[in-house]
Amino acid sequence: MVWVTASSIRIAMNKLSRKLFVQIALILVVVFGLSYCVNTFFMPNYFVHQKRAALTEAVERLRSIESKQLLEEVQRVADDYHFTIVHTPYDHDIDRLNWTLREQFTRERIAMSKFWLTEESLAQLMRGGIVTKSYQQEKLKSSVFVTFVMKEGMILAVGESVANSGETIRIVNQFNLIIAVGALSLALLLAAWFSRRTVKPIEQLKNMAEDIAERRYRTVDIRTGDEIEELAHSINTMSDKLKQAHLELEEKNRNLRVLIRDISHELKTPLAVIKAYSAGVKDGLDDGTYMDVIQSQTDDMSELVTKLLEWSRLQTEELNIENVHVVNLLEQVIAKYELPLQQHSIELTLNDQNAESFCVQADRVKLEMVLNNLVSNAMKYTTNRKIQIDLTNKDDALVLFIRNGCTFSMTEEQLKQLWEPFFVAESSRNKQLSGTGLGLAIVKGILQKHKAAYGVRLHTGDIEFHIALPLCKQGEQM
Repeated sequence: MVWVTASSIRIAMNKLSRKLFVQIALILVVVFGLSYCVNTFFMPNYFVHQKRAALTEAVERLRSIESKQLLEEVQRVADDYHFTIVHTPYDHDIDRLNWTLREQFTRERIAMSKFWLTEESLAQLMRGGIVTKSYQQEKLKSSVFVTFVMKEGMILAVGESVANSGETIRIVNQFNLIIAVGALSLALLLAAWFSRRTVKPIEQLKNMAEDIAERRYRTVDIRTGDEIEELAHSINTMSDKLKQAHLELEEKNRNLRVLIRDISHELKTPLAVIKAYSAGVKDGLDDGTYMDVIQSQTDDMSELVTKLLEWSRLQTEELNIENVHVVNLLEQVIAKYELPLQQHSIELTLNDQNAESFCVQADRVKLEMVLNNLVSNAMKYTTNRKIQIDLTNKDDALVLFIRNGCTFSMTEEQLKQLWEPFFVAESSRNKQLSGTGLGLAIVKGILQKHKAAYGVRLHTGDIEFHIALPLCKQGEQM
C-alpha cells in the first residue's frame, strides 16, 4: 500500500492539480446532492407507486380466475408475486371481518397493530371495485400495503409488509455520503498522481518557455506518448528555429555594422578628396585635372547609393514575368562593357551551345540587373584578364556559367556568405579584391524571387558563378 502524507500531497498539489481536484469535488457534491434529493423526495412516492401497481396486477389476475379454481390458484399467485394473500367470506359485522383478516395476516407473519376496513371501502368492494390501503406500523417501523377485492362473496386481501421507507432512505443517504467522502479522498490522490505524471512535463515546458523568452534557447526530452510529448517536440523545434534565427540576426547585425563602417569609409574618402580638390580649385591650383577627379569621386558615391537603393527596392518590388531571350539580353549587356573590356585588355568568350533558340520566363529588368552584376564583377576581379560565359540546357532550365581568374582562396563557408548582404571577402576593403557586398546580394534576392537555382565554386585558379532559369513552356519559344 502506498501512503501519501499530507505534506507530500500539498507539495504535489500545484495550481492545475488543485483546479482538477476542485472540479472533481464539485461534480461529486452535485451528484451526491441530486442523489439525496431524489432519494428523499421522489423515491418514496415512486416506491409506493410501484408497490400499488404490483398489488393491482396481482388482484387483476385473481379476478380473472374462474370461481371454481379461485381458492386453488390463490397460493400460486402469492408465490408468483411474493405477496401474502388471505381471504374470508363476506361478513356484515365489519369488526369481526377486520379481526379475521388481521389474524390471518398475523399467522402469515405480517403483524399489524393498525388494520381496518371501513364501511365505505366495503361498499366500494360490493360494487366490484378495488381498494388499496397503506397501514403505517410506527412501533414496528414498517408499512403494510394491502389491496382488497371481492369475488363470489369472498373478500381477498393481497398484502406486503415493507420496512419504513424513511429509515431505508436515511441508510441509503448515509451510504452515499460515505461513498462521496471516499470519492473525494480518491480524487485528492488522483490529483496528486496527475500532478506527478502530467503536470511535471507541463512545468518543464513552462520553464523552457521562460528561458526562450530570455533568449536562453534549449530543448527538453519529454516522453509521455500523448499530446504533451507532441507539444514538447513542437516547442523544441521552435526553440531550435528561434536560436538559428537569432544567430542569423546577430550575423546580419554584425554585417550591418561592417556595412555602415564600409559605407562611411567609401563616402569619407571621396568626400575628403573632393574637399581637397575643391579647395585647390578655389586657391587657383587647378592644373586642368581637378574637376575630373571631383567628377570621378562623385560617380563612385553615386554608384554606391544606387546599389543601396536597388537592394532596398528589391525587398518589396513584384516581378513582371515575361518570356525573355537570354542570349540577346546577354549580348546587350556585354555590348555596354565593350569599351572597358578593350581598355583593360580583357578577353570575354561566350559559348551558347545552340541556346540562342530558347527563352526563359523571368522579369527582364531584374534579369538584366543580374547579368550586369555578374559581368561587372567578373571584369573587376579577374586576375588573368579572361572571362568565359557558357550557356547550356539542362532539365528544362537554361544554365549560365560565368568564370574569371581568381588568385585568393576562400573556404566553403565564405563562398556561401558571398551571397549574403553586407558580406565582403576582404575586410581590408581593397578595391582590387572586394566591393561593398551588395552586388551579389542583389543577384541572390532576384534569383530567389524567380525561384531559380544559383551557386559559386573555386577551382584551378578560377571562380565560377552559375544560375539556372526555367525555360519557356512548349509553344511559347521566341
